[in-house]
Amino acid sequence: MEVIASFTIDHTRLKPGIYVSRVDKGFTTFDLRITEPNKEPAVAPAAMHSMEHLMATWFRNSSVKDDVVYVGPMGCMTGMYVIMTGSYTVEDMRRLTIECLRWILEQTEVPATTPETCGNYLLHDLPECKREAARYMDRLLNDFHSEYSKLQVVLEDGKTFADA
Repeated sequence: MEVIASFTIDHTRLKPGIYVSRVDKGFTTFDLRITEPNKEPAVAPAAMHSMEHLMATWFRNSSVKDDVVYVGPMGCMTGMYVIMTGSYTVEDMRRLTIECLRWILEQTEVPATTPETCGNYLLHDLPECKREAARYMDRLLNDFHSEYSKLQVVLEDGKTFADA
């Protein structure tokens, strides 16, 4: 079985920032890495859930709304994925994400947090979401990272997989 490309990222050297995870089939998957994996605590599930609702709402109502395919959290809870059609650079996504984070910091409620609109409507934490948003925005403005550190992976059959 082939190794998934995202598993070839050296998570011991990955810093908060914005990365291009994949470009294929007309889509660009952006990795919005909020915390430093395995060195900082992951984003708390309730805060990440609130961030997902807020980021998805902002991106799907923004000037790029027609190109937004998906906004959602990583399973490891250290970041979000934003999948776009069209031609967007890391700098474009950085600008958009900073605009989104500024908007999040102004919000007084999380959209779609009723039993009818959310499958886990009680799992939200706006104050913690805003704390994470402010911290992430500071990093995007002052300590920006956008280049992955890759690993070389040896498969079970002895073949080497490197995504350089």
